[in-house]
Amino acid sequence: MNHLDPNNILLITDIPGYTPQISRLMSMMNYARYSTLRAVEGLTTEQLDYKLDETSNSIGALLLHFAAVEVAYQLETFEHRDLNEEEMKIWGAALDLGEQGCTIKGNPLEYYVNILNEVRTKTYEVFKTKTDEWLYEEYPFWQERPANHYFMWYHVFEDEINHRGQIRWMKKRLPM
Repeated sequence: MNHLDPNNILLITDIPGYTPQISRLMSMMNYARYSTLRAVEGLTTEQLDYKLDETSNSIGALLLHFAAVEVAYQLETFEHRDLNEEEMKIWGAALDLGEQGCTIKGNPLEYYVNILNEVRTKTYEVFKTKTDEWLYEEYPFWQERPANHYFMWYHVFEDEINHRGQIRWMKKRLPM
């Protein structure tokens, strides 16, 4: 089943193979991703690499950031651990952005979309094995405050929505 079916993208509903609450979470994640992909559709490598100034991130870096955040939350919620040294070599620049994020460039849109799809596919494969009760499991998180898996996965697409706003703002200012 294609989770980004544009005919059903506005439905927050059950998804076959997933529990009801995980289905609803996925429905929201799907819409966020659908909107992101529409926002970057047709951008060239040069447009994806463009930075407004020395302190800004490129659209390409932000797209890779979405994947890196999702990987970090896969590890946090599925394995209860942080990225290890080897994983940080792969995802660190995209996760932290800033000065490190400046190294993310020279890739066509398909590169970013493929990574986003690979990471999301893994998330959804594991979601098939989880229950609604798992979403509500709590443990100390940011500043040792209690959080549950539901919040953590909400934050994954909330972060994407936030940065998608940046992408739309930047896209209007592209010189090319």
